[in-house]
Amino acid sequence: MSSLLSGRRILVVEDEMLISLMIEDMLADLGCEAVTLATTADGAVDLVDGQTFDAALLDMNLNGASSRMVAQALQAHGVPFAISTGNSADDMWDDFRDRAVLRKPFQYGELERILARLLPHAEPRPH
Repeated sequence: MSSLLSGRRILVVEDEMLISLMIEDMLADLGCEAVTLATTADGAVDLVDGQTFDAALLDMNLNGASSRMVAQALQAHGVPFAISTGNSADDMWDDFRDRAVLRKPFQYGELERILARLLPHAEPRPH
């Protein structure tokens, strides 16, 4: 088991249940302490406002609606995040073009590399 995410709390914002479960399994294999799932932008913003996360993985499109408000909340709270999408680079929000992008469908190694970029040598946040 990898220790990349040992003791970490990760928020996964994804509307497709099978993809959420796959990501949750991958994060567990990486040693993640806790994975919190959100399927709507409003639900995700409530979680970001009420909990502490070490990082997040954010689907750009939730049931046909933009998740940009979640990206803004994560940024406001200083939570590093990657954007997960099947969309093209042209669809990326202008003010978030510098964010790491995980293109769907993705493999375990790609997720691991993105998270290593988001959390280099950082200590887990206190809970």
